[in-house]
Amino acid sequence: YCLVPRWYCPSAHKTISLLPDFLASRFPGTLDEIEQAVNTAGSCKSQEEAAFVLRPEISLPSGLRWLRRRIQYVKEALTILAGLLVTECAPDLESFRNKFRTNRVLIKLREMGREYLPSMPPIVGFGPRSGKRYCHLGFSNN
Repeated sequence: YCLVPRWYCPSAHKTISLLPDFLASRFPGTLDEIEQAVNTAGSCKSQEEAAFVLRPEISLPSGLRWLRRRIQYVKEALTILAGLLVTECAPDLESFRNKFRTNRVLIKLREMGREYLPSMPPIVGFGPRSGKRYCHLGFSNN
């Protein structure tokens, strides 16, 4: 657990922070911890088994939500960055690991995609979380 200080810029009317390269954005923990969780999910027979291995102290539904959020954001980031930066690389951690010969894929991608970070999804980038959990008026039956 780490608190990252924020400062207010009066001329831009925005807050800024200096997030270290190894921390995930908008998520607790480090990029290495998230990458390890996604790797564990990939090596287990099911996501339920992975959730139990990674988070045995909480209920299975809570552990699944915890794991699926991390898998979703890592897949989004890999898909976007595979299209923007890399050719001939599938959007999965193993392909990126082999392409760049590194065990710290998410940290490497944050370094490579610096100019895209403001619009990238959380964990790697600084963009907003997805709004899938909210019902927009365009989808209302009224």
